[in-house]
Amino acid sequence: MRNSKFKIQNYDKQVAVSSSRLSKECKHSLLSFRSVGSKLGLRLNGLAAYMTCCVALVLTCNIAFAQETGESSGVKSSERVIPANAPKISGTVEPDSIGIGDRFLYSIEVEKDLMQEVYFPDFKNEEEGYYSLIEDRLIDTLSREGRKLKLRKSYLMAAFQEGIHRMLPEVMYLDKNIVDTLQGDDTLKLLVTTFQIDSTSHSVYDIKPQRTMKFKFGEISGYVTWSIVAIIVLVLVFLVVKRILAHYGKNFSDIFKPAPPLPPHEIALRDLRQLHSERLWQEGKHKLYYSGLTDILRAYIAGQFGVGALEMTSDEIIEAMRDIDLPRKQAMDLTEILRSADLVKFAKAMPEADENEGAYSAAWEFVIQTMPQPEEESEDKDEDQKK
Repeated sequence: MRNSKFKIQNYDKQVAVSSSRLSKECKHSLLSFRSVGSKLGLRLNGLAAYMTCCVALVLTCNIAFAQETGESSGVKSSERVIPANAPKISGTVEPDSIGIGDRFLYSIEVEKDLMQEVYFPDFKNEEEGYYSLIEDRLIDTLSREGRKLKLRKSYLMAAFQEGIHRMLPEVMYLDKNIVDTLQGDDTLKLLVTTFQIDSTSHSVYDIKPQRTMKFKFGEISGYVTWSIVAIIVLVLVFLVVKRILAHYGKNFSDIFKPAPPLPPHEIALRDLRQLHSERLWQEGKHKLYYSGLTDILRAYIAGQFGVGALEMTSDEIIEAMRDIDLPRKQAMDLTEILRSADLVKFAKAMPEADENEGAYSAAWEFVIQTMPQPEEESEDKDEDQKK
């Protein structure tokens, strides 16, 4: 399918060329008839000869005009066969008169049978430069009566060539073995005008240089005012926050300091509460319960006494704790907890409920009795010893 384009013709030039060509054809035919008559020796009176020449001249001019019309359209009459039921093509241009560079709406309407196929022109790849496609609108259905369907395709375009433009609406038609271009009956006209520039009566000047304006405080007064207000607000907020922190014995540097780490005994007691709330041995998870219990004690011993209990076996922990001054009962409880845990983890022992509760209580008491004592209590103990 070829790209359908506007047929832009210079009407005055075409008429002049056609008239000149017709005149030459008529003169040539007239001379031919005269020569033929003289050669054949036709003896006709003056009126008969004159009538014969006039008839021949009219016939020749009609034939030449028909040939000229066929050449201008680019289609021979013998090749141009349009079916009787072919779609009817029409078009409109709104507005029909615009200024150069302005936009106009070009619409093509087709009235066809429901089963017939037509293809509208595509102006996206227009190469001539007379028009520029601004918007290719969708096909609208204007009406439908039975098998009759009326469609409209619109194009929003801009014209960039001055003069009278003639447009012939056309579409590509496909029906069974027929592939043809159908054209409308009426040629649309679009007048594109431009404006004249009088360079003789007006002087053309260069662009003026940039002017440096004087600085005015009013240009930034608003920014300065709001900046002062913002500074005052920030100062007030700072003073209020500082007073609140001083009330609690703190300063601004305390806000950005990281929280101090919890002491080992607080971490151990917290983890023991968490382990007790999980109710592991009640669900038959004895190995997991004793593993958690011994891990809490190992971490506490490592943090409180500086012993590498996390990487030691139970016997190594018991041996290392002998060098530390511990209450006898707590030392024995630690040994019993570690031994019982080894039996559960490696020998698959199943302690009774009392033993499980006793192991937890012993671990809790071990942490309570070996954690650092408050200063007041330690001073009271020293005074008691002195007495």
